[in-house]
Amino acid sequence: GKQDYKKTRPMLRATRLKAEAKKTALGVKEVALVLAAILVFLLAFYAFFYLNVSNEVDLDLDPDEN
Repeated sequence: GKQDYKKTRPMLRATRLKAEAKKTALGVKEVALVLAAILVFLLAFYAFFYLNVSNEVDLDLDPDEN
């Protein structure tokens, strides 16, 4: 507080802009959470189709056909 009078106006503005940019910047946690959510979605999508295809293959290979 008391020592801010020694700073010039451009320095005060730069300090304020730096603090605002720091508040609005994406953190590592947010980026990691988004990537984890995308990975989980892709794995679920892959598992869904894998299970559907494997069930269809099992039905086509009926051993009692002969």
